[in-house]
Amino acid sequence: MKTKQFKAESKRLLDLMINSIYTHKEIFLRELISNASDAIDKLYYRSLTEGLTGVGRDGFFIRLDIDKDTRTLTLTDNGIGMTKDELESNLGTIAKSGSLTFKKEIEDKPDIDIIGQFGVGFYSAFMVSEVVKVKSRAFGSDEAWCWESKGVQGYTIEPCEKDDHGTQIILTIKKNTEEEDYDQFLDSYRLRSLVKKYSDYIRYPILMDVERSVPKEGKEGEYETITETQTINSMVPIWKRNKNELTDDDYNNFYKDKFFDYEKPSRVIHSSTEGAATYQALLFIPSRAPYNYYTREYEKGLQLYASGVLIMDKCADLLPDYFSFVKGLVDSQDLSLNISREMLQHDRQLKIIASRLEKKIKSELASMLANQREEYEQFFKNFGLQLKYGVYSDFGQHKDILSDLLLFYSSTEKKPVTFAEYIGRMKEDQKYIYYACGDTVEKIDKLPQTEVVRDKGYEILYCTEDIDEFALKILHDIEGKEFKSVSSGDLGFDSPEEKGEEKKQEENKELFEAMTKALDGKVKAVRLSKRLKTHPVCLASEGELSLEMEKVLNAMPTDNKVKAERVLEINESHPIFATLIELQKNSPDKLSDYARLLYNQALLIEGMTVEDPVDFTNKICELMAKAN
Repeated sequence: MKTKQFKAESKRLLDLMINSIYTHKEIFLRELISNASDAIDKLYYRSLTEGLTGVGRDGFFIRLDIDKDTRTLTLTDNGIGMTKDELESNLGTIAKSGSLTFKKEIEDKPDIDIIGQFGVGFYSAFMVSEVVKVKSRAFGSDEAWCWESKGVQGYTIEPCEKDDHGTQIILTIKKNTEEEDYDQFLDSYRLRSLVKKYSDYIRYPILMDVERSVPKEGKEGEYETITETQTINSMVPIWKRNKNELTDDDYNNFYKDKFFDYEKPSRVIHSSTEGAATYQALLFIPSRAPYNYYTREYEKGLQLYASGVLIMDKCADLLPDYFSFVKGLVDSQDLSLNISREMLQHDRQLKIIASRLEKKIKSELASMLANQREEYEQFFKNFGLQLKYGVYSDFGQHKDILSDLLLFYSSTEKKPVTFAEYIGRMKEDQKYIYYACGDTVEKIDKLPQTEVVRDKGYEILYCTEDIDEFALKILHDIEGKEFKSVSSGDLGFDSPEEKGEEKKQEENKELFEAMTKALDGKVKAVRLSKRLKTHPVCLASEGELSLEMEKVLNAMPTDNKVKAERVLEINESHPIFATLIELQKNSPDKLSDYARLLYNQALLIEGMTVEDPVDFTNKICELMAKAN
């Protein structure tokens, strides 16, 4: 028997393909099953177009058989089979695809869907096999032929016996090595799990003999092992079924089983789209955030299927980062795959699908916000932080998509509100959307800087997360209304009272200059406050960098620290102001001490660290001692 050489460019190509193209050796089973499905599709197509008798979809099957003694795994189908010339052409030439040729012939037939296109999937069998033998008999032929190869050495073709049409692939599985466990591919449980993972929705039954224990007849307490043939794949995926046929339990059970969650999803998105990109999508919004969601370990992405065959377990390109919490899958027959089904070309169809999914998810969230407010607020507790990061990331490129999905706690409503709801309640004379930053709602409630804004009856949005103010800065405005921090140097009131305060500021210019000098560069200026009502002192900021942003940025693990332009504000209505005036006249040294005390008080109110806590406490003790 003469060994023939492969007709591909070189043995190096085959070696590269076997050892490099596929990331996981288990992929070989998916490829061989997909090829078997294609072979059955071809025969089914002929039965429809040529009126063949004795051929029907119900009789088709794919079968797996294990023989541990001979270390063989056999995959059998009763599809169209191959002639000697087809074996020579399809298996003797690497990257020669009969499926691709057939697909071009039937492009106008929507009922026929060929999975394989590039003709290299078959050779993945050599990743796990010492010898690959293919017995095939073409439909309508009396001859059967056997193709056999050990890999790069070449192949042989000779006549053989085969009772019926179809193809049988016999793999002699390699022996274990220190690095690789090949025995797993002779384990029925492992093979069933691989079929479930990659080929569960192949449209034809995948059969396998399965052993199970049953009670012995007439012998109580004794069991015997029997072998029965089972169909180990589901065949019809849930996302291809009509929505009207499915119940909430169907969706919930599928989600829990497929994505390993013990809680049902808060939202299910089931859609089917045709046109520039034809696909089906089944998406889920979890009811809680995974434990590692806000960590680097979390991996986003949707499962990607091509005609029911799993191509990628996490296709990150289908989801933007701000919707990374979505779980689910997409199934399309239009995607362009390259020579390995593991790798996906970044083509037009993929981009179209991703864009449409983004719009669909946004629409569903907006609907939840409008119609199931309680559920949406719970969703926002879990994933709102990610939406805010989405607003800030990429220099605000996505802010228009996400801004109307954001919620912030309201000082007047005492609950989360949208920007639209805030603007709808704004007073006629109100120029800005006011916000305040702090660790918690309770702490913000006590901030001195909020006093005058509250006094005017203006609503304040509370920013309790590090990203909040950064997101608002990127948004800049909503419907022409700019955001303004209650700690901003200019609150934009333009009231007659402010003109009187400017006069008093000028009258006490020397006092404030002395205090500014005593603080030795810690503040840009000391001035009378336009925002304080009962509190003696507070810090404000000027410029783009706020005090809250300073805290967030300086908490990051970097040596590059930043500092906001700080302004110490004094309440002229508080008794401390009269004391400061008196100290300036009679005790300038004490004025310096009081300036530092007030500055440290303002730092503590802001939740910032006092630079010299020992000096601060000593100064307080001195004052307490003199008071006695």
